[in-house]
Amino acid sequence: MRPLGDSLRAASILLLVCATGCAGYRLGPANGVAAGEKTAQVTTFINQTLQPRLTDAVTSQMRKELQRDGTYRLASDNDSDIVVSGTLTGYQRNEVTLASNDILTVRDFRLTLTAHVTARERSTGKTILDQPVTGHTLIRVGNDLPSAERQALPLLAEDLAKNVTALLVEGKW
Repeated sequence: MRPLGDSLRAASILLLVCATGCAGYRLGPANGVAAGEKTAQVTTFINQTLQPRLTDAVTSQMRKELQRDGTYRLASDNDSDIVVSGTLTGYQRNEVTLASNDILTVRDFRLTLTAHVTARERSTGKTILDQPVTGHTLIRVGNDLPSAERQALPLLAEDLAKNVTALLVEGKW
């Protein structure tokens, strides 16, 4: 039978390791702003690509992602704390896999959407975010490539919106 002091010492060490192991983690937003304290307005993105119907999907997903995250309250009028805008600058479709019996037939594509995103404080005009951001998704090509791309558009816009929101939420301002 072990002495009581050894068990107490082991429990103390275990408690100390557990308590200090999570010392770097925080609950809530990482930028020091209380959740919902600031508001954000998302303006309609501008499409400079040749791919139609991107602006509505991206703008809608940006609003949904900001609401889902909860760090910022979504504002639809001109009294928000920050204004998020963007220009869709690139849309690419790259081959990922080919058919096993025909090396010229593509089975899967990786879609990439690039947007130059800007976020500014409305009151001061200070730029919070000004950089290109990309989103990606994979599509399986059947007999109709345009339909496959159209169906993947919400997923592509969602990935872009998640990446933009992460940059906004983790930023320090």
